[in-house]
Amino acid sequence: MSTDAPYRLHQSLGYHLSIAARLQERRLDEQLRTLGLTRTTWCILLAVGNEGLSQPSDIAEFVGIDRTATSRALRHMEDDGLLARSSGTEDKRTRRVELTDKGSRAIRKATPFARENAQIMGAQLAPGEEDELKRLLTKLQGDAGLPLKTL
Repeated sequence: MSTDAPYRLHQSLGYHLSIAARLQERRLDEQLRTLGLTRTTWCILLAVGNEGLSQPSDIAEFVGIDRTATSRALRHMEDDGLLARSSGTEDKRTRRVELTDKGSRAIRKATPFARENAQIMGAQLAPGEEDELKRLLTKLQGDAGLPLKTL
């Protein structure tokens, strides 16, 4: 490809990735908002409730956001009654995060939204293409598909 050729936005991989991600995010965001959740709070609920993570640093890594954003989100979620935080037994600076009953209910209510969103996207693909797309996207992420700090 010639470096003198004009850059064509609508032919770029980045453009197509961004548009597909925005469509998926927008659809899920609208549904989560009806429950008072954001994508970040949803991901944190999943980290704690479905993955059993209880340390803020582990939650931050799982969700793909920095520690400051995680701390801020955890504080808001605790204020909203979705999570409870407690000090560690040996080191009082250590914080453990636990799901509350309200947080568990939020996961149960929001899970159908996430599943429906995934089904809508998957329905656009032929059999086998979803797995291939996930493989290729993981390859593009590099570093074995570690999450990027972008939420």
